[in-house]
Amino acid sequence: MATHNPVFVTIDSLAAAKKEIKSIGSDPKSIDIMAPKMISKVIKLQNVVLQDAIILKQDMLSLGGEVVIPRDAFELKERSADILVVGTLKQLQELVGKLQRHYPRIQKIASELTVLIQKIT
Repeated sequence: MATHNPVFVTIDSLAAAKKEIKSIGSDPKSIDIMAPKMISKVIKLQNVVLQDAIILKQDMLSLGGEVVIPRDAFELKERSADILVVGTLKQLQELVGKLQRHYPRIQKIASELTVLIQKIT
């Protein structure tokens, strides 16, 4: 019986994802569809107003990602906190699109995320 030799492959950029897809002989038409799904990132945002954090969490959950917020965020005891946004590049890009439709404070977060996301594309 053959062994499959499983190994972790580090994909930290869109270029690296495309290279891996090409290396196994996948259909070239599928590269742009699959590559953004191969890059998973965790982004820390600081000093996010808790109401905004809850909106980000709802929007990201709807995309299949996650936003880690403080335990007591829903009690709004504090005005702001640090949060973690977790998702694939594709989910993060779609999150930005959703956030751009909200009010100005969340649109600013969308703009900041866009700048960061461009570094991995």
